[in-house]
Amino acid sequence: MKNVLVTGGAGYIGSHACKALALAGYTPVTFDNLITGWRDAVKFGPFEQGDLLDRARLDEVFAKYKPVAVMHFAALSQVGESMTDPAKYWRNNVMGSLNLIEAATDADCRHFVFSSTCATYGDQDNVVLDENSVQLPINAYGASKRAIEDMLVDFAASAGLQHVIFRYFNVAGADPEGEVGEFHQPETHLIPLMLDAIDGKRDALTIFGTDYDTPDGTCIRDYVHVCDLVDAHVLGLKWLEEGRGNRVFNLGTGSGFSVREVINHSREVTNRDVPFNEGARRPGDCTKLVSGSRRAVSELGWEPQRSNLNQMIADAWRWHQNGHYSA
Repeated sequence: MKNVLVTGGAGYIGSHACKALALAGYTPVTFDNLITGWRDAVKFGPFEQGDLLDRARLDEVFAKYKPVAVMHFAALSQVGESMTDPAKYWRNNVMGSLNLIEAATDADCRHFVFSSTCATYGDQDNVVLDENSVQLPINAYGASKRAIEDMLVDFAASAGLQHVIFRYFNVAGADPEGEVGEFHQPETHLIPLMLDAIDGKRDALTIFGTDYDTPDGTCIRDYVHVCDLVDAHVLGLKWLEEGRGNRVFNLGTGSGFSVREVINHSREVTNRDVPFNEGARRPGDCTKLVSGSRRAVSELGWEPQRSNLNQMIADAWRWHQNGHYSA
């Protein structure tokens, strides 16, 4: 079978991608430093511990497995932290990705699927975002991802590196079979934080900002199921294998939900109340991020199966109750 190097394969999205790759007939090779990932999440192929800032280690792994492609998820991704410590994000995300891209091209691995983000678009109120929307990141996390996108364009021109870039919106849910799921320390994502509050693992959920220019005053986000998301990545890999060229795709549903709406849906799914407090806005948070693109559907043939909010919360709740990784 063909080997695919999956950076960040021990993390939330990366571990789901490894399962999807294995089901599609590839061998996912996880490369992860385990700073935010979990060894227990590596279940579908070999594991190589290493850091993207260690170029020699990357070269060893490329030489050992000779991957046909890279699927790049590894990144620091906390918006608030990126505002207070931007150097950490430029060093880890950008310099690490440069090492990875150079190692890949030097090893003649020319297919690259990149996990980018809607944060590259910044805060554009009342704008439905598609792949042609101007990119105006307002935090170091989004800026670092935008820089990596630019790198890929440059290496495509100089070294023939073929790439697919996915800019996706808020990822939620978990593997319906419970083999992998979402588990961060510290946790920063809305739905698992909300489920912790429902389950008594934290006193209350904090709503950061209730004075945004939205119908109920809370931020609006477009949520996509993690399994649908990684299915798109496998389709992106096949796109490259078919020689269809470099392409950018947004991954979202086109439907936005406010924080309060997510809370209300969780009550329906879990039949439990959500204890919450209202807090101040966080620096770097956008008012509304919703995808308006259908390019992934029309060109990739992507057909999301589980990306309705109740399903995403239900799958996350099942994992929350039954799944875990060893700390």
